[in-house]
Amino acid sequence: MTTKADFTEDEWSALQKGVTGAGMLASVSDADFTDSFGEASALAHYLADQSQKGETELIRELSHVHGSGFGLTASAQKVQEQTLEALSSAVATLAVKAPDEVEPYRRLVVGVAEAVAEAKGGVKDDEAAAIAAVKEAVGAA
Repeated sequence: MTTKADFTEDEWSALQKGVTGAGMLASVSDADFTDSFGEASALAHYLADQSQKGETELIRELSHVHGSGFGLTASAQKVQEQTLEALSSAVATLAVKAPDEVEPYRRLVVGVAEAVAEAKGGVKDDEAAAIAAVKEAVGAA
């Protein structure tokens, strides 16, 4: 069973930043301030659910994250760049250290992005593009 203890601090940070970043990326891709609160709530609820019901111990640990890894004033470009970098790094780390966790991680981050995008009135075009970018970064079909 893979847990946080199997990763360095930097590796763990990338794994978690990928999780929260996937949701943040979906949120900032369609920057409507009125949607932000609902999207933040969707992100928190999705991760709370996964921290209890996630398919592996690692997924449950990763879902028990506090904070986003981004400052309140992070630009959409910064969120996108850092999220995609963290996701690529996270998948590479998992491929070496915990290959059985790659698919559950992919499902987690794509699920986060989709939950946030669907939070306020369905998935818009920019949000669909953000989900596609997340999928590409983690090698999901």
